[in-house]
Amino acid sequence: MRNPFLACAAVVLTAAALAACGSSADGNDPEAAGAQRPAASGPAAPGPSAATTTEPATPPTGEPAKPEASAPAATAEGPKTPADEITPATGTFTKKQKEYLKDRVPKGMDPAAVLQTGQETCDKLRYLVKGDRDTAVGAIVTGEVPDAKDAVAGLCTQHQDLVDEAAYGYPDGKHTGKKLRPGVYRSASPTSDCSWQIEGAGGKELASGASDTGKSRKITIPESAVTFTSTGCYAWLPEGAAG
Repeated sequence: MRNPFLACAAVVLTAAALAACGSSADGNDPEAAGAQRPAASGPAAPGPSAATTTEPATPPTGEPAKPEASAPAATAEGPKTPADEITPATGTFTKKQKEYLKDRVPKGMDPAAVLQTGQETCDKLRYLVKGDRDTAVGAIVTGEVPDAKDAVAGLCTQHQDLVDEAAYGYPDGKHTGKKLRPGVYRSASPTSDCSWQIEGAGGKELASGASDTGKSRKITIPESAVTFTSTGCYAWLPEGAAG
């Protein structure tokens, strides 16, 4: 896992998951499962430094591209357990938990294990957002926190704003065509080897830059952009997006 804060979160949550084994179906709120978290001592939210543009921040336009489908870790292809047959070994599921588990529990699998996967996703987001909100959103953008959309919608709706913003972000890589949305973006938790390039028609360079400070930078993707490439910047989040 590239981000040190995410790695720290993984260690803490693994210990919490062991402590919470067997408690996922006690009828409490999903995020109550697991050991009590100490206050996060992650890095302060990165503040934007010198921007590559002096234009005022404007929300990206257009609809976010549909993310590639990804199955939750605890689910598998094949027949699913009917909703009316999903029951825990002990205790009961809450209405919200039952709704989350619908069409997600493979035949023969303990539904508590599937529920635990979603709870762990919510726990990771809760832990990350305490330390740095941009890191939490960036982790959704990059897929380092998998199944976030479904877990948040079903188990921890208080984090819906993170998912909404992530839908308009870009992970490192090459983005082209309809996936590009004009607007101002900031880098979230970049490395000291962050670089980017924006090209227009015919491969004409419209903007490029690099940063070795590890601090957040701002860029503007113009209407004329055809390709946006990012390396070592982790994720780019929209400025002023209506999430």
